[in-house]
Amino acid sequence: MKNKLIIVEGPQGTGKTTLTNYLREKLSSSNLYRLSGQKDKSKKGKKYSYEMYSALLDYLSKMQEIPMDLIFDRTFFTEEIYARLGYKDYSFSDIYEELLKKFNQLNYDKYLLILYLKNTELYRKRLERDFHHNYQTFSIENSENQQQAYMILGEEIMQNKENTVKVIYLPMDDFEQAYNQIDHLFGGEDS
Repeated sequence: MKNKLIIVEGPQGTGKTTLTNYLREKLSSSNLYRLSGQKDKSKKGKKYSYEMYSALLDYLSKMQEIPMDLIFDRTFFTEEIYARLGYKDYSFSDIYEELLKKFNQLNYDKYLLILYLKNTELYRKRLERDFHHNYQTFSIENSENQQQAYMILGEEIMQNKENTVKVIYLPMDDFEQAYNQIDHLFGGEDS
């Protein structure tokens, strides 16, 4: 059996931290990584992001044979979304395509969980409640724009002929329902 590589992506306020914590507790022999990207939004930041995510893919390649499931709270998909939405001063698409190609070649059972809210009014409650850092402005409008961009990105990945990742859209309006879907997807495995 291949190791699982689970990447959780989605807008601010969808519940990525809550879900990745749940996954870490449910999957035995797993490591959880939280990536925040880097703050430099200039063209120099593009170089740093390329180096960081290339090193990450090298690391993932080396980890393939170690019996360990890996869970990521954000990866280079976030970088692509933020660049598409104009949060960066550069396009990341050329690097994103290169990284995605290498990612597809990794020998894992790969899952990209794209979190979203059916009721986007929940963003208001969650963003008001949660403490956030100042990397990106938190607003309902930003979260709604991110949600739409992630939906498009997921469709693009699924239509890619080289795709080896299972893209799963996971509504996070009700955490218990989301946990049930996760249990069904990953067999309800306990740590």
